[in-house]
Amino acid sequence: MSKDQNLINTFIPGDFVVYPSHGVGKIIGTEKRKIEETDLELLVIRFEHERMTLRVPLSKATESGLRTLSSKVQMDEAIITLKGKAKVKKTMWSRRAQEYETKINSGSLVSIAEVVRDLYRKDDQGEQSYSERQMYQAALERLASEFAAVDDTDKDSAVIKLEKIIYDSAEEAA
Repeated sequence: MSKDQNLINTFIPGDFVVYPSHGVGKIIGTEKRKIEETDLELLVIRFEHERMTLRVPLSKATESGLRTLSSKVQMDEAIITLKGKAKVKKTMWSRRAQEYETKINSGSLVSIAEVVRDLYRKDDQGEQSYSERQMYQAALERLASEFAAVDDTDKDSAVIKLEKIIYDSAEEAA
């Protein structure tokens, strides 16, 4: 069985997958295309929240970071991270923003949970800058998308559950 055939068996139409820079998408199927004398087998993924369809060559799927949804155990690890104490470095925002962006686009659930945890602000903790709020929302959306798919719920419910987890752990720490 070829490597591409193995990947077709891994990524089944109708399944949810995670593409690091776009989050959770649904596999629509595969298609063959000829591009400059090369026959390519493409995996077609639909990202509803971005209203986007992505075609990834099967031969590059794994090295591009495409992966199946996290398991319940991996999701639990992310929740434990979310409940942890925020670790905010005293470096300039531009440097932290770059690190947060890298973590969000890594596709790692635990790394995304770290960003959500570190950027979360209770109402009495003062204002966040516009870019901090944007970064927090991006990380929360990414985490909630996968949480919803793993938990078989909708994204809005996932956001509410995750924010409650963060809020409750922040209250316990205070």
